Amino acid sequence: MPDTALLIVDLQGALVAGAHDADACLARVAELAERARAAGAPVLYLRQRVDLPGVPAELLDIHPAVAPQPDDTVLDKDSADSFLDTPLDGLLRERGVRRVVVTGFATEYCVDSTSRSALSRGYDLVLVADGHTTPQRPADSPLPSAAQVIVHHNAVFATIAYAGRTIQVLPAMKVDFTAEPGAE
Repeated sequence: MPDTALLIVDLQGALVAGAHDADACLARVAELAERARAAGAPVLYLRQRVDLPGVPAELLDIHPAVAPQPDDTVLDKDSADSFLDTPLDGLLRERGVRRVVVTGFATEYCVDSTSRSALSRGYDLVLVADGHTTPQRPADSPLPSAAQVIVHHNAVFATIAYAGRTIQVLPAMKVDFTAEPGAE
């Protein structure tokens, strides 16, 4: 059993609608999930509890392009940090996981918080460079574009260091669920 798990954060229909490069991101994450399952690595979905008036319940669920399979785990959460007040850490430890591969929505919120929390809890991290996304912004927005946010976060995680942890930022096609941390 590999010591690596795939975390799929908040890839819910209503949330990714209008996200940057959403279809391609969803396709890459779906392919990663298949590779993780084939390697025997756990696939865990984190689902943000949201109440959006007028939005059908099925759009608040995980996007069908990355739908969980029967052996996958789905956990609901109430904050950007997927570890906060959820059983995620305990489930990972029970399965002998030492490294998490993080994908999902939204880059600067839940993906960032979950990645940092994993590192603080002692996990090695692989941030999938092309496996996370965030909402598109209007062209006249004073905020950075979605593409700029993604590039920025990839660069930050590629350069930060946590004592005793391995941090990698890899494209989906380079993620190996059987390799030792740092070997890819």
